[in-house]
Amino acid sequence: MGQISNKLRRLESGYTWYCPGCQEPHVVYDSWNFNGNFESPTWQPSILVTGKKCIYDANGKWTGEWERNPDGTAKDMRCHTFITDGMIQFLPDCTHALAGQTVPLPPLPDWLRDK
Repeated sequence: MGQISNKLRRLESGYTWYCPGCQEPHVVYDSWNFNGNFESPTWQPSILVTGKKCIYDANGKWTGEWERNPDGTAKDMRCHTFITDGMIQFLPDCTHALAGQTVPLPPLPDWLRDK
């Protein structure tokens, strides 16, 4: 598996794309409906990613640590999107600064690209 366009990597069971809101890759699985366009993809239904906010090193590798709240607990994250014709619509329930905005699907960062 590997990079199939400047915006997507193929995985065994889906695709990964870089989320500019969370500043990390997200996965969409083969069970979603996909238009087959690797440069301007559309997936349905919406994509929901939840968990803890990870800390990554300069090469995009998880450090094993999470961002922390003032009380020391790991920060929760939620990213809820529609991707339509290569545009990411961030729904209002996202926990990052792009909540409620629509932006183009960005190119993969260098550390996610095939060398």
